[in-house]
Amino acid sequence: MSPRGIEIKTAEQIRAMRKAGLVVAEALVAMGEAVRSGVRTADLDTVARAVLADNGAVSSFLNYGADWGIPPYPATVCISVNEEVVHGIPGDRVLNPGDIVSIDFGAIVDGWHGDAARTFIVDGQTSAEAADLVQITRKAMWDGVAAAAMGKRVGDISNAIQASADQAVRHVGIVREYTGHGIGSAMHQNPDVPNYAHARRGPRLSTGLCLAIEPIFTLGSAETVELDDQWTVVTSDGSWASHWENTIAITDGGLWVLTELDGGRAELAARGIKINEL
Repeated sequence: MSPRGIEIKTAEQIRAMRKAGLVVAEALVAMGEAVRSGVRTADLDTVARAVLADNGAVSSFLNYGADWGIPPYPATVCISVNEEVVHGIPGDRVLNPGDIVSIDFGAIVDGWHGDAARTFIVDGQTSAEAADLVQITRKAMWDGVAAAAMGKRVGDISNAIQASADQAVRHVGIVREYTGHGIGSAMHQNPDVPNYAHARRGPRLSTGLCLAIEPIFTLGSAETVELDDQWTVVTSDGSWASHWENTIAITDGGLWVLTELDGGRAELAARGIKINEL
């Protein structure tokens, strides 16, 4: 543990986190394949539970918050549709053609966490605005990941995410209340990884640091409202939102994207960055 309360992992611990990351990646692929019109969000939770069971893994989300004096989170995955920003609870909501669905999922294997999110388009087609939003958010995530490989401090990741949003083909709102975070033996750890500029500030990007990088953008206001269920967060103006996230590890040999099946090789190679595999 560093003096700033940041958990620094050994190579062996990062390999253990990779196992959790692969379960997360597998589940997100399976849920993405299940996203289609007529499907209930609860059906996607069923898919996630099956992947966990098949891999002997445990949900990072189920019963989360039980010690906070609020209802513990009741599902294995967060499903946020359209105007829902984060923490949407799976239920009877039926997906319609053109909806966008942000799926946030975490898994624990041998005490180590993986955490990632993807936004899917129902039936593959949506409005031009919503399609742009999904791609802008995805690109910002990967720009943040690339900054983790090339930058010196956590703030360089934040700066890269905001710069990506500012340079996008369409204006997006950058949600500030919910940020990336450290991850390891707990799902949420120090340090926070904001999605807005703090270049050259924050903890150093040192070997053994593991982070969840997760921009959340909207098509309108970045202001949010929490619903009465004390979990689901929506945009204050009803605009649609997109959420992308990956867990990464900084190693002696470079970066490793723990929640991508290929370790991030394809996306990072396009940016001239080689991944490390321990």
